[in-house]
Amino acid sequence: MQPSYIKVFLTFARNSLVRDMSFRLNFILQCLSSASWAIMNWGLFKIIYNFTPEIGRGTGWQENEFFIFLGTVWIINSLIQTFFMANAQEFSELIRTGNLDFALLKPIDTQFLISFPRVNWAQLPNGILGVLLIITSLNNLSGDVTKVLNPFVLLAFGFFLCCGAVIMYSVMITLASTSIWFGRNQSLYNFWFYITNFYRYPMEIYQRNGIGMGLWGTFTFVVPVLVVSNIPARVLAQPLGADWKAWEWGLAGYTVLAAVWSLLASRWVFKKALASYRSASS
Repeated sequence: MQPSYIKVFLTFARNSLVRDMSFRLNFILQCLSSASWAIMNWGLFKIIYNFTPEIGRGTGWQENEFFIFLGTVWIINSLIQTFFMANAQEFSELIRTGNLDFALLKPIDTQFLISFPRVNWAQLPNGILGVLLIITSLNNLSGDVTKVLNPFVLLAFGFFLCCGAVIMYSVMITLASTSIWFGRNQSLYNFWFYITNFYRYPMEIYQRNGIGMGLWGTFTFVVPVLVVSNIPARVLAQPLGADWKAWEWGLAGYTVLAAVWSLLASRWVFKKALASYRSASS
């Protein structure tokens, strides 16, 4: 009988929390380190906005709107680093040591088992700070955050956040799957950090002639990381439906499609790679 995946995940999460609490000082230091990075990131853009009213002329990303965007990026980073990053990094080690054999023998989907065994709770402060930054920025924009955060907007924001997390997970598990063919793929993890740098900024800054348009097209339609942060941020910074242009509505729909095809493509790559795996005993 197939186990309940929710119960298995909750067991993983509880065990990870127990392990983290066994080394509380280390856990606290990791939380402080994670929060410090976010605060320094905020400080950098605070300095930038002392010299310019908006990032990208005519883009609409003024200070408060951009900090809503930045808070959204922090939330997505927190989700990825809490639930996926450590597990993807561990995959190549499972192959090297032969411990992937034990995962294959379990009566549960292998991709699920290697994707969620560890929850890195120390990365959650980034997400909490992101929520606080978004609320503060929305309050500065509207004077009353409750006027903006109606149930529909919250639902849309959460939905597109999930779509973004699915896209980022799909890219990560695809890169991790190549460990089966290459043994170690540290260079591909470096590639992961290179491409994720692009989704930390509004896509309008790339929509210029020359190399900018090339980057925009590549990271919107080939590796769709730009929609990961841009669409959910727009839901709050430029409320859904309020003066949205046709291309923004199109990108919102495309984000959903990108999440679906990214997940399906990553599943195909994972299965294809797993078919090439030779166990440690073979």
